[in-house]
Formats: sequence, C-alpha cells, structure tokens
Amino acid sequence: MSEEVKEVEPKDPANLTDEEVDRIADVAIDTLRDILKHFNVGDVTIDEYEGDEGELILDITGDDLAVLIGRHGKTLESLQFLVSAIVVREIGFRYPVVVDVEGYKSRQRQKLESIALSAADRAARQGRNVKLHPMTPYERRIVHIALREDPRVTTASEGEGPNRHVVVSPN
Repeated sequence: MSEEVKEVEPKDPANLTDEEVDRIADVAIDTLRDILKHFNVGDVTIDEYEGDEGELILDITGDDLAVLIGRHGKTLESLQFLVSAIVVREIGFRYPVVVDVEGYKSRQRQKLESIALSAADRAARQGRNVKLHPMTPYERRIVHIALREDPRVTTASEGEGPNRHVVVSPN
C-alpha cells in the first residue's frame, strides 16, 4: 500500500484562531507524553508557551532528564523532529513546535546568539567573512535571526549535510 506524499506548507501562526493554537498544543503535548512513556524519566511537567518567533515551545521539567537531552543535544533534537513530524501529520500543516528540556535550548540559544554577535563584530571589524562551525538547521536559524537586523553584516548557510555552516559577511 503506497501513500501519496504531499508537500506540507507552513501556516502563519498569527493567522490562526486561539482554538486552532490550543488544538495544536494539545496534539503536541499528547504526542510528547506518548513518546516520553518509552523513556524511564518518571513524572514530568510540560510547560507550553509562545516563543519570540511565534513557535510553540514545550519545556519538559522533572528529575533526571539528561537522557532526553543526550550528547550535545542530539536526543533532544531527534525528539523534537519526531514530535514535529507527528504534529504535522495530525493537524495537516506545518507549525513550528520546539521541544526543550529544563531550558536547555534557551541556554543554547543565548550561547549561539553570543557567538553570532561576536562573529558579526569580527567580520565588520576585519572586513572579511567569518565561517562558523557546522550547525544543525535549528542552530543556523538562530544565528540568521540574531543577525538579520544587523546592518553591518549578512549571513548565508553553506556546505552540505553535517558540514553545513553559517558564513557571516561584512556589508
């Protein structure tokens, strides 16, 4: 049995009703809870809130959650991918869902924003491109967002697969 694969377009979070956003949150939380049953993490709390870019953030808190983060956040990245894929399938369109564990991604975001600003300062000061280390799509997006309003520089992603990275160029 083959299923037809169709491209799923994102919807602008600003154009959704409160009921639609609540349904998305319910689907995402239920999905996350179902997945967490397969981890031995005990009782957890899932807080939901809206991020700066309109995304739904689900922050998991509890005891001994390091297993959900994994080495360099790889398990958390996979968990987010899985939750996002299931949510898209359930609701029929792409909506940004971020899964976090005890603010791990928030701390990583601050660190990436700091790296981005340092790279912009260096690119502007030295008048040359600054190549950052390879990053995940989520990490590259944070860098692009952090620098999109900086008139001194532009950013671009280069490379393939796991070697894809951001280049910060002076204007």
